Amino acid sequence: MTTALICGVSGQDGAYLAKLLLDKGYEICGTSRDAQMSSFSNLVRLGIRDRVKLLSMSLTDFRSVLQVLNKTQPHEIYNLAGQSSVGLSFDQPVETLDSIATGTINLLEAIRFIQAPIKFYNAGSSECFGDTGDRSADELTAFRPRSPYAVAKAAAFWEVANYREAYGLFACSGILFNHESPLRPERFVTQKIVSAACRIAAGSQEKLHLGNISIKRDWGWAPDYVQAMHLMLQQDQPDDYVIATGESNRLQDFVATAFDCVGLNWQDWVITDKSLYRPTDIAVGRGHPAKAREFLGWQAQYKMHDVVRMMVEAKQAPNLTE
Repeated sequence: MTTALICGVSGQDGAYLAKLLLDKGYEICGTSRDAQMSSFSNLVRLGIRDRVKLLSMSLTDFRSVLQVLNKTQPHEIYNLAGQSSVGLSFDQPVETLDSIATGTINLLEAIRFIQAPIKFYNAGSSECFGDTGDRSADELTAFRPRSPYAVAKAAAFWEVANYREAYGLFACSGILFNHESPLRPERFVTQKIVSAACRIAAGSQEKLHLGNISIKRDWGWAPDYVQAMHLMLQQDQPDDYVIATGESNRLQDFVATAFDCVGLNWQDWVITDKSLYRPTDIAVGRGHPAKAREFLGWQAQYKMHDVVRMMVEAKQAPNLTE
C-alpha cells in the first residue's frame, strides 16, 4: 500500500487530496501544528476524519520534520502547509516567510538526509508571477512577487528546483492559480462573498464591504486541482506545472454571479471599501495550462460560474460537500 504524508491536511486542498488518495487505496498520514487540538473540520465534513492518521509536526523545526518522516516512512509527500492568505501576509510577513520557505527547505533536507526514494509535491502559487497584464502565465514566465506571501512561495519554488537539480530528488511544484470550494474559510474573499449573498437572501439587511472588485483572477475548482497534484507525482520525471483554467474574470463578475444565484442584484448590497485595498495587488491573473494538459492529461472541468454556483449550493445545503 502506498503511504502519502499530507502536510497541512486540515486545509481545503489537504482535505480534498486526502479524500482523493483514500479513494485510490492510499494510506494517508496528515499533519498539523497541533493534531490534538485541531478539529479537522474539513476532514469531518468530507467523512474521512477516522481514515486519516493524524500527527503533530512543526515544519519550522527540522527535528520535528525528521521525526515524522521516520515514523510514517511515506512514499509521497504533499507540502500544502504554511500561512495561506495573501492579505494576512502583509500583517504577518515574518510568520508567512518562515512557515512557507523554512518549512519547505526542512522537508527537502529531511528527504535528502534519510535518503529514501520519496516523491515530493510542493504547493506553489500563481501569486509568484505578479501582474502579467493580459498575458497568460506559463512555466517560463518570470516571477515578480507583489506580496510577502508571493515572496515566500517564490523562495520555496526555487528551493524545490535546487534540490531537484543538485541532489536528484523527485520534487515538483504545482503553480496553482486560484481554486475555490465550500471548504474555503471565510477570510478568503470568495467565501466571504458567497456567505454574505446567502445570508442576505435569507433576510439579512447587511451590506457586503469589498476592496478592489476590478481585479481579474483565474478561478477553478479545488477538487479538480488536487487531481493535478497527484498526477505530477505519477510521472517518470519530476517537473513543475501551471495549473489553471486558462480564463480570468473580474471579482465583480464573481460577485454578480453569486448574487444572481440567490436571485439578487449585487449592486443593491455591495459597498466598495478602500480600507480593504491591499498595499500592492495584482490587476490580472491568468494561467496557461497547456503543459499540464499535454504531459499530465489534466484540464479544469469547471470554470468560474460553475464554481460560484456549487459554492452557493453548498452554503444553502451545508450537508453537501461538493
